Amino acid sequence: MNTDWTQHPYFAALDWASDPHDVIVLDRLGAVRVEFRFAHTAEGWAEFTAQRQPYTGAPLTLETSSGPAVDQLLQRGWAVYPVAPTAAARYRERKVPSGTKTDRHDTWALADALRTDGHAWRPLRPQDEATATLRALCRDEIALIEQRTALVNQLQAALREYYPAALEAFDDWTAPHAWALLLASPTPAQLQAAGKRKWEKFLHTHHLWRPQTVKARLEVFAQANALTIRPAITAAKSLLAVSLAKILVTLQTQLDEYRRRITAAFRQHPDHDVFSSLPGAKATLGPRLLAEVGGVRAEYPDADALLCQAGVSLVSYQSGKVSKCRLRRACNKVLRATVHLWANASRQTCGWAQAYYQHKRAEGQNHASALRCLGKRWLKILWRLWQNGQAYDEAKYLTQLQRRGALTWTILSAAQPPKPCE
Repeated sequence: MNTDWTQHPYFAALDWASDPHDVIVLDRLGAVRVEFRFAHTAEGWAEFTAQRQPYTGAPLTLETSSGPAVDQLLQRGWAVYPVAPTAAARYRERKVPSGTKTDRHDTWALADALRTDGHAWRPLRPQDEATATLRALCRDEIALIEQRTALVNQLQAALREYYPAALEAFDDWTAPHAWALLLASPTPAQLQAAGKRKWEKFLHTHHLWRPQTVKARLEVFAQANALTIRPAITAAKSLLAVSLAKILVTLQTQLDEYRRRITAAFRQHPDHDVFSSLPGAKATLGPRLLAEVGGVRAEYPDADALLCQAGVSLVSYQSGKVSKCRLRRACNKVLRATVHLWANASRQTCGWAQAYYQHKRAEGQNHASALRCLGKRWLKILWRLWQNGQAYDEAKYLTQLQRRGALTWTILSAAQPPKPCE
């Protein structure tokens, strides 16, 4: 909390947009000192700097914690206090109960909220270049993976209409070999006409020859054209399916390049040894965890701050005789999803993690809730390692659990002899 907040003579807010941006500066009594609009160009930001010159050092708030506007503000050394859009909407309702909605009212409401409540807000701390690079790469990779998922769903929908044999042959349509089959034989008739020799060559070429699946796949290929589909549907949908497959091939090439860049950036990061030592994270989830947690230790002064940001700590609700908890939604969504995947992956290689997960399931919690509890324990460990710059040591952790007589040790001992993480 900022104890000297009332010493600031001015408070500013920026209502960002693609173009233009609105700015209002208030004094400590709430009077408007200056308001202006500027374009998101080099000249516009030069105008912003000139207009803000008399108010240098004034805190500034806006409705986002990332993006081009935030980047420009941080480059110019302004103290930025981001506010969530939902909170901004509530401040606007408080300041303008009539329901009037304009860019000027939005900016003024934010500036006044910063003046009255900003002492309890967290400032946005800029990350170092290594972390900023890794964060941008990881978030863009996630966005591309989401696009791939959408394209795969479209492809499967097209195949259901004219090519059910292809769907029966492969379960995973995010794999390149599934697209390769479609590009080699766009229609069921072409696949069936290719013949056994070409089918076998395809399976060998793509390393799909498995004794337990080869017979079933060859039978599917042989009966690919058994279900009659109208020629018009086949012609149209096969063109769509081939188009989507080609896009997926190109997209996968770029995803591979992203993974190479992420791996290189992760290895060069000062905190690489901390995050690469985490069971279940390693080279895939380790970079994402590091990118979202960041390198600024002051960002999370205690483990609870990190738990809340990751969304693993529940939100309490109490009114009269009603008292309950619910999932925390105001959090870093990317970090929450990454912790969920990490907790699940850690069960495969870490004995205590699997035992703790099974204990939570036995208590009646569902899969997602049990993983959230496991993720909470992992984040407490990660916070301490991150603060001290130490790699995870499984033997040391188990020794500490045993010495304290912790619940996790009791659960693990009852389930099976302690097995170190691989």
